[in-house]
Amino acid sequence: MVRVSVLNDCLNNIVNAERRGKRQVLIRPSSKVIVKFLSLNGRLNKTGVISPRFNVQVTQIESWVNLLLPSRGFGIIILTTSSGILDHEEARRKNVGGKLLGYVY
Repeated sequence: MVRVSVLNDCLNNIVNAERRGKRQVLIRPSSKVIVKFLSLNGRLNKTGVISPRFNVQVTQIESWVNLLLPSRGFGIIILTTSSGILDHEEARRKNVGGKLLGYVY
């Protein structure tokens, strides 16, 4: 099987295991992006990886939040920026844009 997106496969494995009631999931291959992505959130109800990774300016973050998340204050969008991998709220506070990685809610 050819892996198109390691991050997408990882998130799908976690969501599927959680639905089946598993307590642990073995993720291979792993990367720094996966570790940081998972450290930004808790429980995963629905996840998605944005491909291609669109460039997002600080002024466009709000429009992407409205497009990807089901309601205000519910879920996060994760961006890779020059300051590291951040959620959309922290990126707005630091006034940095970047590329979209995915969303979680």
